[in-house]
Amino acid sequence: MSLSTQPNDPRRDDITQPTLGTLGLLRFGWRQLTSMRTALFLLLLLAVAALPGSIFPQRSIDAVRTADWIARHETAGPILDKIGLFEVYAAPWFAAIYLLLLVSLVGCVLPRSKIHWKAMRSQPPKAPKRLERLASHESVTFDGTPDEVLEDVRAALRGGRFRIHSHDATTVSAEKGYLKETGNLFFHLALIGVILGMAWGHLMGWKGDVILPVGETFANTAARFDTLNPGPLVDTAAFAPFTMKLTKFDAVFETDVKGKGQFGSPRDFTAHVDFTKEPGAKVEKRVIRVNGPLETGSGTAFLLGNGYAPHITVKDAQGKVTYSEATPFLAQDNNYNSVGAVKVAGAGPAGKQLGFAGLFLPTAVLDDQGPRSVFPDALEPALALSAFEGTLFPGGRPQSVYSLDTAEMTQLKNKAGTDLLRIWLTPGQTYTLPGGQGSITFDGVERFAGISIRNDPGKELTLGSALVALLGLILSLTIRRRRLFVRVSPADEEGRTVVSIGGLAKDDDEGMGEQLEGVLTRLKERRT
Repeated sequence: MSLSTQPNDPRRDDITQPTLGTLGLLRFGWRQLTSMRTALFLLLLLAVAALPGSIFPQRSIDAVRTADWIARHETAGPILDKIGLFEVYAAPWFAAIYLLLLVSLVGCVLPRSKIHWKAMRSQPPKAPKRLERLASHESVTFDGTPDEVLEDVRAALRGGRFRIHSHDATTVSAEKGYLKETGNLFFHLALIGVILGMAWGHLMGWKGDVILPVGETFANTAARFDTLNPGPLVDTAAFAPFTMKLTKFDAVFETDVKGKGQFGSPRDFTAHVDFTKEPGAKVEKRVIRVNGPLETGSGTAFLLGNGYAPHITVKDAQGKVTYSEATPFLAQDNNYNSVGAVKVAGAGPAGKQLGFAGLFLPTAVLDDQGPRSVFPDALEPALALSAFEGTLFPGGRPQSVYSLDTAEMTQLKNKAGTDLLRIWLTPGQTYTLPGGQGSITFDGVERFAGISIRNDPGKELTLGSALVALLGLILSLTIRRRRLFVRVSPADEEGRTVVSIGGLAKDDDEGMGEQLEGVLTRLKERRT
């Protein structure tokens, strides 16, 4: 008679549910966190969390673009900024997922590694009584006594790289494929190495970009970089004090109009620099190419871009120089039609600031299509500029060196006041600005190199772990875990022995039958 489950039944005993307690809850939470299912979920969650980094501009990569995006989206911008969508990889919630994934992988892999180590040192299990019940099995009769045949069975199994053990005098248990689980563990351990390497690179690494015109010297200090993104634990005051001076920049373009190459296409770029490891050290002649970076000892210098930097001088109405620099212009196409801006922070008339924006054209023509360059080399250089007055940096927002924010500026008109001012300058020409604004001169043109210097202390660990992960993945996908069991017994005929062999695979394995046949083939060769 069963106990009634009705709540008012007097025969029903009170049931007390056990309580987990604090320690039990912690143990339960740890087991859930360190399960493979949770690790896979966190890995997927990390990939999803990284998506905003490719959708929204990131402040660490392009602060100007990020500030412009926030300014254009007055409602959504500040909200998204507060939750860290413009600094995804430095956001606390991204770091939390990152750390949980690391803990989950460590807690999952280490116990499995211990179990696998014990399994590798243990002996194959005993042979089952009925080998014919296994998915792959066969019986063959050979001449010889059971002991003689069993010795040849052991040799045939060793020839197939099986690990063997006899639990009694008539059976042999064999096993192979331990490297499958080894590869699986290597893969997951390597994932931990990749995570640690990337974290170490983020914390202790840094990257900076600098635009270096020919003739100028770069000193490895934080203030000298045009953009610098140091890791949270990086001391920028401790940068190695190396210097490099760009002495020459070679650019080779295709000039053969009859050949197979495209006219005007780039062929080679080479930056020649004078490099010193520290103050007072010997000057070394080095080159930086597109695929040939310079190892500085405190980072690697890459050649990422190049262009033209026309030297421009601006004077006020009294002839005082308010601006005189080689100003980089950013190339927009293969003919190096380049955009740029000149920002004269010195106050003009009535406290207003001056700004010029427009085009630099290496080989300039002026036709029905407007001002443009027809070849990337500086054969007929010219500047086409517009002039503005007002506030150069409205709201103090960061700006690109190649663009001019005209939100609080007014474009100048020509001397007659009938049309907007358009300035066309060739090397050596000077243009007098209307309204007592002074003058602008195009002195000449130089080349510049865009150099990126990066220091990633975790790259070796990340690369090594990635290679180990690839090796582990190959092992886990190509190796099969297999067991063979062999039993020998005397046949009805005197002097003959029956060999029964059965195979068992851990997963679906179409090659199990081939393994069994291979053992029998080697056994037959030894018995003939």
